[in-house]
Amino acid sequence: MAEAVKEKKVKKNWFKGLKSEFNKIIWTDKKTLGKQTIAVTVISVILCVLITLVDSVVLEFVNLIIK
Repeated sequence: MAEAVKEKKVKKNWFKGLKSEFNKIIWTDKKTLGKQTIAVTVISVILCVLITLVDSVVLEFVNLIIK
């Protein structure tokens, strides 16, 4: 029975700590969030294209070596 009470205290303290950590979060405004989202999307597309090009070149090079 004492273990159950101890476990409830631990859970209560954990949630109290979690709440205090959430209060420390500084959320960005919509304008900044939009800019960062666009930047991440553009960089992701550029990297996708570069990886695809490198993969295609390496594949063609390997095919030339094999033949």
